[in-house]
Amino acid sequence: MRIIILSRDSTLYSTRRLKEAGEALGHEMRVIDHMRCYMDITSHDPKVLYQGTPITDVDAIIPRIGASNTFYGTAVVRQFEIMGVFTPNSSQAITRSRDKLSSLQLLARRGIGLPVTGFAHSTQDIDGLIDLVGGAPLVIKLLEGTQGIGVVLAETYQAAKSVIEAFRGLDANILVQEYIKEAKGADIRCFVVGDKVIASMKRQGAAGEFRSNLHRGGSASRAKLTPEERSTAVRAAKAMGLRVAGVDLLRSNHGPVVMEVNSSPGLEGIEKYTNIDVGTKIINFIEKSLKARELQNET
Repeated sequence: MRIIILSRDSTLYSTRRLKEAGEALGHEMRVIDHMRCYMDITSHDPKVLYQGTPITDVDAIIPRIGASNTFYGTAVVRQFEIMGVFTPNSSQAITRSRDKLSSLQLLARRGIGLPVTGFAHSTQDIDGLIDLVGGAPLVIKLLEGTQGIGVVLAETYQAAKSVIEAFRGLDANILVQEYIKEAKGADIRCFVVGDKVIASMKRQGAAGEFRSNLHRGGSASRAKLTPEERSTAVRAAKAMGLRVAGVDLLRSNHGPVVMEVNSSPGLEGIEKYTNIDVGTKIINFIEKSLKARELQNET
């Protein structure tokens, strides 16, 4: 197969691992910076061009679209879709997962466990918003934040009120969520491929840090999931329309709750702490999907 990895940096661990995994299975792998592509959107002969040359004879793409490049990156993915190229994550699914509010609403609609969550922009009823999620302590997030940026734990009522007032002054959209104290600063990253969780790890925040992001000094270890956690992760990815996803769960007193569904989950941490070859499993999934599509086209 000819597979293109859409990535801004060919030296990134996830990009390198996917390229190595594909080549080890005998596929022709190429890394292309999606932000340097341009498109001919003519209806009878759609094209994606890179460095002046049309990209042709491609069987599949693997989108690694960063949050800051979502609009243009998904446009490139959509163009490949129009050309009939397979992608494990569609442009629509990536866009859907990047909208925090929309994704939470979709998950709630599917009956998937979430922390009690409120949403506001310029409400004057700050007290009501805080009470909605059970009072302090609570977590306050800027809707546009990523990788733990724009996320604040307000431990007292007055602190929560001050942070919300400050965020209001930024003319920002604000999410407030109950603080899951029993999670003790840890979350579970479930790596979903197809309809299975293929790997999972527990990420523990550094001392005094309630966010578990590894790049913020957190630690990680292999996690053993309950059937309910496994089912929740798969259902969350499916609700987004993602066939490759990182689903972040918290273990609460009322069962697993989803914090986020990531359409471009990193491979480095999950492979390091689980010793599972995630890159190869993603390529295997693409192989099976293309074979299934060929059989469907023949019938």
